[in-house]
Amino acid sequence: MISIINDAPENVAAFNATGEITREDFENLVIPHVKSKVEQFDELNYLLYLDTDLDNFTMGAWLQDALLGIKNITKWNRAAIVTDKEGVQNFTDIFSILMPGEFKSYPKENLYNALYWCQNGNEVDN
Repeated sequence: MISIINDAPENVAAFNATGEITREDFENLVIPHVKSKVEQFDELNYLLYLDTDLDNFTMGAWLQDALLGIKNITKWNRAAIVTDKEGVQNFTDIFSILMPGEFKSYPKENLYNALYWCQNGNEVDN
């Protein structure tokens, strides 16, 4: 299931992924929310808090996620994946080289810093 992180900054499309993730999650929630943010801000600042195993993403959900990325490719500004899964962090770092915009991965304890970075491109001073 994917839910919107409601206390995210206004210019950030932020989502929490738990349990099984399906194509319908993307069709009914993620894509409309992302479209709304792109229309409002003319760029996409995206955060995904991954609180589930990658095995819980159905093939349809991953396909839909890929299509979302391609469809709005010119609007990507900043994207953060928040997870403690090292494989996802490495994938995000590699993906950032291939895509326009900035992509970063953050460990779960740094959710606030990830939201702050998505909002304005700066990190919180420790």
